[in-house]
Amino acid sequence: MHILIIEDDRKAALYLQKGLSESGHQADIAEDGALGLEMAGAGSYDVLVVDRMLPQLDGLELIGALRGAGDMTPVLVVSALSGVDERVRGLRAGGDDYLAKPYAFSELLARIEALARRAAPRAAETSLRVADLELDMLSRSVQRAGRPITLQPREFKLLEVLMRHEGQVVTRTMLLEQVWDYHFDPQTNVIDVHISRLRAKIDKGFDEPLLHTRRGAGYVLGRLEQP
Repeated sequence: MHILIIEDDRKAALYLQKGLSESGHQADIAEDGALGLEMAGAGSYDVLVVDRMLPQLDGLELIGALRGAGDMTPVLVVSALSGVDERVRGLRAGGDDYLAKPYAFSELLARIEALARRAAPRAAETSLRVADLELDMLSRSVQRAGRPITLQPREFKLLEVLMRHEGQVVTRTMLLEQVWDYHFDPQTNVIDVHISRLRAKIDKGFDEPLLHTRRGAGYVLGRLEQP
């Protein structure tokens, strides 16, 4: 990773740079907020480590300027101000994490790595699987235990939404918005009809049902937990 340390305490900044270098990362240093803002805007960094109290430009002002310019590089705020109110201010200013001084380098490194993982682009998801039920979004095909299942386009979308929320209650409102693009209740039984058809296709003939109704709440796709 390429990391920018914006820290006016040179001894602390060099310590961090050395530790990050030994951990296999490249780290640059800016010793005031103005220089830090300039370097952050000009460079391509994976994570910024920003001290809360900086000369020329306060750390929170620096973060606000970055976010205002559309720069969403993950920011770890480090500060001797450890109160809850200060941590909240740091996060609301656009910081992604907040670490109070003094801190252990191992914790700072773990937090940097976590921020980088969250920001990393994920490969496009092309298939979903729940138990032995598989949905392939490229071929628009569904199978269970290797047996092909033919679905209509609306049934396919309904199953996709349910599979993306495996084990969670999906409400009727969620289904109306995500499957039918309705932002109101049309007061019809359209959901019940499609759920009934989908259940017949993915559960009928199999020992274990996967599509469950939670009366008054919605629907759940997944294996029932054994008592």
